Parts: sequence; structure tokens; C-alpha cells
Amino acid sequence: MASLRLAVDAMSGDHGLRSSITATINALNQNSALHISLVGDEPSILLALAQKKYNPEQLQIHHSPDIVAMDEIPSKALRYKKQSSMYRVLEMLRDGHVSGVISAGNTGALVAMSCIVLKRLSGVSRPAICAPIPAQNGYTLMLDLGANISCDAAQLYQFAVMGASLSKALGASDTPRLALLNIGAELIKGPSVVKEAAELISADPRLNYVGFAEGNDIFSEQIDVVVCDGFTGNVALKVCEGTASFIRNQLKTKFEQSIYGRLSAILAMPVLKAFQGEINPDRYNGAALLGLNGVVIKSHGSSGVESFESAIHQAALAVSEGVTQSIGTQIGTNKL
Repeated sequence: MASLRLAVDAMSGDHGLRSSITATINALNQNSALHISLVGDEPSILLALAQKKYNPEQLQIHHSPDIVAMDEIPSKALRYKKQSSMYRVLEMLRDGHVSGVISAGNTGALVAMSCIVLKRLSGVSRPAICAPIPAQNGYTLMLDLGANISCDAAQLYQFAVMGASLSKALGASDTPRLALLNIGAELIKGPSVVKEAAELISADPRLNYVGFAEGNDIFSEQIDVVVCDGFTGNVALKVCEGTASFIRNQLKTKFEQSIYGRLSAILAMPVLKAFQGEINPDRYNGAALLGLNGVVIKSHGSSGVESFESAIHQAALAVSEGVTQSIGTQIGTNKL
């Protein structure tokens, strides 16, 4: 089995080494072909590794003294944090030392640094953030989730190509069903840019376009990839997260209000645990920055061990399935 080399920005995110180290060791112990470079403060990394069991041949440490803060302005991070763990993992990817990178750091800084260090694929107008949303069919990929506030029709078409390529790599389907997020399913509804994008996407025979989707369709079994601009996508994502949190808190409150509620909770516990497992965001963590010269996976800033490990597995899968090459090939033959 060919080796697979990834670089982990070990210092970034709300939990830093507390998440990245254990997640990395777990991933290595599950895959003997995987090799990971931990990038960050070397003394701190060595201390965190002291009690861990792993194959040292699978792990390297690269010292990087700086960290990009979660609230740091991207332009300042790009200018002043070239010795940061985030910048360094991207340089390693650019220089061919690794095939993919994972970071739980500042999203804006990661997007900005990626565009400068890695550059966009030929023909790609803008990169997009793509992440899985729990749905009836397992999950639905959605993009863009915040990299681009507004987009034109050609850019939305490119997002469709990128999302389809990632969906194929993740094994959802050889012909993933694509939809454009709109205010209605009827062809006459929505802004002109969405209608123009629909024409471009439906004209590409390699894309399985199924039409417009409304917000509630994101969770259905009928769609594999939902395409939208970054403003709309980010709002929709936050609404989904907020709704899930609201339901979880309301159920907990209702069950705790009375003896009857507590007894009901005991009876319902197996179902509730199964449901919680299905919608657990840790299982779906890992947003891909698509359209770049290399695989870049953005883990959630508050990622725990399970969540960060999921992002590592997504990076490994995207690399092994050649997502970057697939996007480059398809967009390269459809330059708009």
C-alpha cells in the first residue's frame, strides 16, 4: 500500500494540542500507510506525545514558533505570521512534502494563506468551503459556506463541479445529485444569477443536476450536493447548528421538569442516544477548501479529538481519491 503523507497544524483551534495530538495518534494507529507531520512548537508537541503509543516511523515533527489566533485579522496573519504552524503546513503542501493538510485554525486566515501559498487551480475563479450536513441519506454536501459572500453564475457552476468531485471521492455516488439552493423549486423563482447558474450546470452532461432546492430539502434523501453563495450557505449552516442545539436543550429541559419526564427519559434513552449519534457533528467534521492546488481540510475551531480525527480521515480520503486532480480536469475543460 502506497504511503499517504499529511501535515497537521497542531497548534491552531480552541483546543490546540489537546485535540490534534490524540486525534493524530488515533488516525496513525488505524492506518499503517498514513504518515503525518505535526507542525507547531516542538517542545510542546514532544511533551504531549510523551505518554502516547505510536509508530515513530509514521510521525514527524516540524518546529514552527508562531500561532495564528482565532480572532486575528486574516490580512495581518498573512503579512506577519509566515512562521506560524498554519502557514508552514501550506508551504509543505506547496513544496510537495505532503499531499494534504488539516487545520482547526482561523478560517479567514486559512483561506487567505491558501490562496497565496497554494494558488487556485487553473480556471478556478474562487475557492469554496464545502462541508457535510447530516441528512436522511447520511449527509448532504453543501458549498459555499462562507469563503465568498457573493458569486456570479460561472462561480456557482464551478462550485457544482467541485462539490460533485468531492461527493464522488467520499463514496456517496458515481453520479451525485446536484441542486441549487433557491427560494422555491419553480423555474421562475429566485434571482437571475441562480437561474443563469442553473442553465450552466444543466448544460454539463457530466453533472447530475436535479433542479432548485429549498432550505428544507437539504436534509432529504433526494440531494447529494447543494450549491449556493457563501453568505447564504453560512447563514443556512448556522441555522442548522442552532436548530439542533435548540432541540437538544428543549428535550433535556422537558425531561427534567418532572418525575414523569425523568422516567420517560429512561425509557427513551436508547432512541435518544441513537439519534444523537446520527446527528453528532463530530462524525461529519471537516470542511474542504476546494479549488486550490492541494487538499486543505478545515476542522471546526472547537474540534475535540473525535471531531479532529474525522477531519484527518476526510483529508486522507480526498487525497487518495484524487479530488484536486478531478476538479482541475473538469474545470480545465470548461473555462468560463
